[in-house]
Amino acid sequence: MNATLPRVVLVHGAFSDSSGFARLSTLLDHAHIPHVAAPNPLRGLHTDAAAIGAVVEAIDGPVVLVGHSYGGAVISQAAANLTNVTGLVYLAGFALEAGESVMSSQHSFPPSLIGKAARPTPYEAHGSAGGPDVYLATDLFPEVVAADLPAEAVAVMAASQRPIAHAALTEPATAAAWHTIPSWYLLAGQDRALVPEAQAFMADRMNATTASVLSSHAVHIAHPEVAVALIREATERRS
Repeated sequence: MNATLPRVVLVHGAFSDSSGFARLSTLLDHAHIPHVAAPNPLRGLHTDAAAIGAVVEAIDGPVVLVGHSYGGAVISQAAANLTNVTGLVYLAGFALEAGESVMSSQHSFPPSLIGKAARPTPYEAHGSAGGPDVYLATDLFPEVVAADLPAEAVAVMAASQRPIAHAALTEPATAAAWHTIPSWYLLAGQDRALVPEAQAFMADRMNATTASVLSSHAVHIAHPEVAVALIREATERRS
């Protein structure tokens, strides 16, 4: 394989794991786009960014970082300290400015359904800065995350969801790599977890190359072909 070809690193968001990229990964294989789905610890923005950064630093050659949902916040933070990242792709992702947290970045927009569905654990989140883990009520999971996916598939997603530490949602970003790295954004027009108004604001603020599709928050699962087309653009760009 040509070592100069950008390798795509996929970063999942909250309430999920790397298995959510299964359909996307298959299409990337068909397109001969080298990629890896990195595990996102979901413990805290800075520790998660450090974990993803370690994956990227171990890659010999250029990298395009792709983040879904909370994974977008992680790639924005991580890439600021990396020298081989040539592009950032957000799939209905949080593109935070320095000083913003996932929660604070939503205050100016209509409320999402996350607040309605979020449930704290009765125990402290192990490995986080403090506070509980947070998960989504399984009966509300389809409505919030994946209303356009088959019910059986969404039931598995809800039952196997990975909780995120509450601290990760409130920890402010200290960097925003999209200021200096070219960015792409896939807007999900029927998203109930990160409302379309917030997505459009973030994409416009970054001056990102955008695509849009009428989709739930699980846009990478419902419309993987659209996501792959945008990722391909990012990998084919040459500075």
